[in-house]
Amino acid sequence: MSINKSFTESNFASVLDEYKYNLNLGDIVAGTIFSIEKKGFLVDIGIKIAGYLPYEEVLLSNNISNNYLHNINSITREFFLLAYNKSSQQLILSIKRLEYIRGWKRIKQIETENIILNLNIRSNNKGGIITYLEGIRGFIPNSHIARLSSIDERYIQCKILLADEKYNKLILSHKKALLCTTTNKLKIGDIVYGKITKVENYGVFIEIYGMPSLLHISEIGHKNIQNINKIFQVGNTITVKILHIDTQQGRLSVSTKNI
Repeated sequence: MSINKSFTESNFASVLDEYKYNLNLGDIVAGTIFSIEKKGFLVDIGIKIAGYLPYEEVLLSNNISNNYLHNINSITREFFLLAYNKSSQQLILSIKRLEYIRGWKRIKQIETENIILNLNIRSNNKGGIITYLEGIRGFIPNSHIARLSSIDERYIQCKILLADEKYNKLILSHKKALLCTTTNKLKIGDIVYGKITKVENYGVFIEIYGMPSLLHISEIGHKNIQNINKIFQVGNTITVKILHIDTQQGRLSVSTKNI
């Protein structure tokens, strides 16, 4: 079913005035699904104009199984009043839009409370991990995934890094969550051991309590270093001092100076 895009909110209001209905686009209404149609459901919302719920407006994931179709029939719940189809004289309803709004509201609350999450890993790609929070697709970039063998193949701890409802963008960080769980073990100025995981021309990456940390070349010593690869080797253990703990980005900066 195509929704009449040219039918404006003022047109819709005039139709409702004609029938003396106190409804507006964007309202949340209660209704009961009473019939399964070819491309959607008919919904009784207590007025003479029919309510219609297209299949594509049922779930955020759009994966509707036959079992789900059977179970949703006769259910009474809330719907989002999405539009009005003038040709069929039907109110177009949406569960997906309602769940989207409520999902983002819960995400904002989670962000405010700074909660550590344990989310199901749905899939991986070259850039990182795809997961879902409150029905909203989230992404954990590789740059925010600590290289830990202890990561469960199905679940990963993370915290919200960016939650932008306007652009439907949810970025999460495993490093940020991991650092929060280890802050009681670390503080600025501590002397700790770490394992070298990578050597670059600008510095050395070290794993400390599972957290990736950077020993910048400027913090290695008081002399200029010509070839950093001759000094450090992957797999070796090194003693460093904690310089900075970035709990927002989930990063550590360390130094070997004055130890």
